[in-house]
Amino acid sequence: MSINEFRYWRQKTVVGASLTAVVPGSNRWAVKPEIGLSQRWSLWILDAYGAVWFFTVKNHYYTGRLAQTELPMGAVEIHLSYDVKPRLWFSADANFWYGGATSLNGLENANTRQKNSRVGATASIPLNKRQSFKFSYSAGAYIRFGGD
Repeated sequence: MSINEFRYWRQKTVVGASLTAVVPGSNRWAVKPEIGLSQRWSLWILDAYGAVWFFTVKNHYYTGRLAQTELPMGAVEIHLSYDVKPRLWFSADANFWYGGATSLNGLENANTRQKNSRVGATASIPLNKRQSFKFSYSAGAYIRFGGD
């Protein structure tokens, strides 16, 4: 589309997908397929994403004799934004992660299962045509494992 067409384009529904792959920096591969949906209603925009991380076996773990596996970990994320005017917007955000329990040589450690959620808000306030201030806040809504 031309620049002028893009300038007057208005979003309705957008669906997208991605695939992320992490090379074996920690002696295993990780792959994350993700699908996203963005829907606009006048000045409101809803963005939602769903993904699952898959991990390969980490051979030679610890002493070199153990095989570590990790179950898939699912994630969902949602953002509800309100456009006050061009480049001035506010959003409420939330996410939830679940899964990823690890096993050593087939013995699962349920204490490593992650179940976390965060909520937050973001504001974008334009300074001029090319710059803006962004303010964000988030807090742990539910923390079972990992940092708060």
